[in-house]
Amino acid sequence: MQLAVRGIPTDEVEAIWRGEPDANGQPALARSAEGVANPCRHCLDLIREGETKLVLAYRPFDELQPYAETGPIFLHQARCRRYVSEALPGWFEFLDPAVVRGYSEDHWIRYDTGDVVSGGDLDAVCRSILRDETVAYVHIRSKYNCFQCRVDRA
Repeated sequence: MQLAVRGIPTDEVEAIWRGEPDANGQPALARSAEGVANPCRHCLDLIREGETKLVLAYRPFDELQPYAETGPIFLHQARCRRYVSEALPGWFEFLDPAVVRGYSEDHWIRYDTGDVVSGGDLDAVCRSILRDETVAYVHIRSKYNCFQCRVDRA
């Protein structure tokens, strides 16, 4: 099975770059990136230490519903290209632990798919979850429950 791994949609990121409000109705905050744990959720690359990052609330769902979680994410302040690949970014191996959850077509969590795994196991775990045809997609989150990306079948 081929995977489809994508950063958050460019139109959503462009709205934030234009100064439109985040999922909480607030403007993104500009902060200097510290350390190495500053992943941009659009290009899925790490924001270099000292670069300006945007910090905002993000909800990876189009509509409000009980499982439409909102949490903090980072974006590059400068323009970047959306990540689109059949593979997870290499640095995901260092997400330790990572949270994975499968969702149904109606965007509800499939509780039987939820797990906390080592970053090195993410590819295999995503493939295993997506083998179930009733699972529409998988979310990967950090140990702090920050959304990382969505994974679909290609």
